[in-house]
Amino acid sequence: MILKGKTAVITGSNSGIGLGVARELAKSGADVVLNSFTDRDEDHAIAAEIAQETGVTARYIQADMSKAEDCRRLIADAGACDILVNNAGIQHVAPIDQFPVEKWDAIIAINMSSAFHTTAAALPVMRKAGWGRVVNIASAHGLTASPYKSAYIAAKHGVVGLSKTTALETAEEPITCNAVCPGYVLTPLVEAQIPDTMKEYGMDRETVIREVMLKRQPSKEFATVEQLGGTVVYLCSDAAAQVTGTTISVDGGWTAL
Repeated sequence: MILKGKTAVITGSNSGIGLGVARELAKSGADVVLNSFTDRDEDHAIAAEIAQETGVTARYIQADMSKAEDCRRLIADAGACDILVNNAGIQHVAPIDQFPVEKWDAIIAINMSSAFHTTAAALPVMRKAGWGRVVNIASAHGLTASPYKSAYIAAKHGVVGLSKTTALETAEEPITCNAVCPGYVLTPLVEAQIPDTMKEYGMDRETVIREVMLKRQPSKEFATVEQLGGTVVYLCSDAAAQVTGTTISVDGGWTAL
């Protein structure tokens, strides 16, 4: 329970990577604040389930990460924010000259600008508490590029740069900021894409995973949400007190190529 007494706010955390991170932080003793843009009974039920399983306080707060005022309100409504995990993100794939402007604006807002707004709101809270950790979930695409993902790649590169600047501005304080850069992660969203990809390529499940989905991931294995959660827990631990302004790749060797 190395994070007992700390409160963690995780954006975009009612499913996928964000939920996996929230669960691992809760297992380590942190009280957690889950978030997404919806406000359904099942969202609040997820928080209640985490609280029951781990014994920590877990809450769900609705806030739309495409809106600056909602990003800042999330931190205010949380009441405490020792750990901030900026995870919210969306994706759209299209050539630059055909990329819908509204999709570009939404991806930049949710994937990058939200991290600026939540960090700006959280840093004074962390300074008052005398301790803080900011962990930004970037991507292998924050360090390298692929075609047809211009907005996502621009946003994730921006998140890496924001992480470095945040680290420099807090370097003499007991606050750190780092970016975690996952490769392909086995989330429910990715799992749902496998059957259609099998049909498209006429391949069995194992082959389509290795040769199509994980073509750029040398390990030929998905990262898991638990592994990403464990990486975040490490960055919040005392062992990582001097780890700041850097990226940690959880990508099966993708960015080593």
